[in-house]
Amino acid sequence: MREIVIHAGDVAIRARLFDTPTADEIWRSLPIHGSARTWGPEVYFHTSVQAVAEPEARDVVSPGEIVFWPQGDAIAIAFGPTPLSRNGELRLAAPCNIWAIALDDVSRLRGVHAGEAICVSAAP
Repeated sequence: MREIVIHAGDVAIRARLFDTPTADEIWRSLPIHGSARTWGPEVYFHTSVQAVAEPEARDVVSPGEIVFWPQGDAIAIAFGPTPLSRNGELRLAAPCNIWAIALDDVSRLRGVHAGEAICVSAAP
């Protein structure tokens, strides 16, 4: 079972990887460092990882699902309705690959601000 920790500012979120090509690519690329960007209640950051959209890619996700945005080579975590959401859903800007599920409350990412350092690493 592969687990990671995402450190963003003062927040740390643990997550369990799914068995997908994107999760495999991210695992091989660890540690991954970036700079936080925000889009409403979503934190994302660009990476050097590249992946194509998987057949199960979608633009509406559930709380705690961690995604990879193939068009932007970015990891994203939505923790509330985004500017494109309707009726409280978590709608992303484009279909994304769901590659992990958070084990901690992702709403804690509310305290992360644009420009803060982010690191994704294997969990100890």
